[in-house]
Amino acid sequence: MSGNFVWRDAGRTVVFRDGGVSDAPALLAEHGMEPFALLSTERHLAGAGQLASAAAAVHEVPAAASAATGVTDAAAALLDRVDAPALVALGGGRTIDTAKAIASVTGARVATIPTTMSGAEMTGIHRLPAGAEDRVRALVRPSLVIADPEAMTSAPEPELRASSMNALAHGADSLYTPFANPVSEMTALRGAELIATALDEDPAERGSEALALGSILCGYAIDSGAFALHHVVCQTLARVCGTPHAPTNATILPRAMAFMVPRAPDGLAPLSRALESEPAEIEPRLLQLGGNPPGLGALGADRSKLSQALESMLMRPELAFTPGPPTRADLEQLIQAAW
Repeated sequence: MSGNFVWRDAGRTVVFRDGGVSDAPALLAEHGMEPFALLSTERHLAGAGQLASAAAAVHEVPAAASAATGVTDAAAALLDRVDAPALVALGGGRTIDTAKAIASVTGARVATIPTTMSGAEMTGIHRLPAGAEDRVRALVRPSLVIADPEAMTSAPEPELRASSMNALAHGADSLYTPFANPVSEMTALRGAELIATALDEDPAERGSEALALGSILCGYAIDSGAFALHHVVCQTLARVCGTPHAPTNATILPRAMAFMVPRAPDGLAPLSRALESEPAEIEPRLLQLGGNPPGLGALGADRSKLSQALESMLMRPELAFTPGPPTRADLEQLIQAAW
């Protein structure tokens, strides 16, 4: 591990630092992110302390009514109330994506302080405010990321493993798209290796840095290399069938990678090595790393909406980024194996 560092690339700065949450007001000032509006959830605002005091305005991101409309509705509800030139998102992926969605309309710069391993802080991938699609200027990639390893990995073990699999999936899915490149491949494989190595350790002795850095690298990889089968399936299941985001990734990833091994051997053989596994054993290895996650049924998936979900998946343009694009029957078989 390299410890604390600052990484600058293409208009984005990542400050990876122990105590980054406490240092955030000074770091925001140092990087010209003032005045700023703070966006966060009720839970995180309770501990925001000096960060909230330094903000020109504080906005609570409303709770999600559903996975289908969480970001779009939250962004729409806040859009006309947030007018600062800089937005600071303190929280998980929904909070960060809400800030990005608002900024896509207002033109604000976005800084993020992630409290999970969602990867949203590293990407220009997000949904748009409901009803404001015609006002969008451009999709937004945060210009400052304050990555505090302790904050990113503070969840209890089952949730932490699900979040880790969500992070690992960003790297894994990017390895077999038409946009995969030497840098995205390098960061995906290194990120996957860091995550797997950390999850193999005793939780009582595990450091937070490897998981957090693995998440940052895999987030970079998917932003550069894009995504295909895995994320199409997971995003659609969460939106249509109502499953929680990170656990859905943990449940689908082993099956999706087993499905992809024969279709993308050049991309997934290196992933297997990074996980200290063999291609034929990638499914049980990922199940082990995820803590043998519950099936979709146990996660509350609405089976009556599966047909609708399958049709939605087949309509997603990103599915075509999958080598040997799956048929409806292929998708159904993969999902049923994870039920």
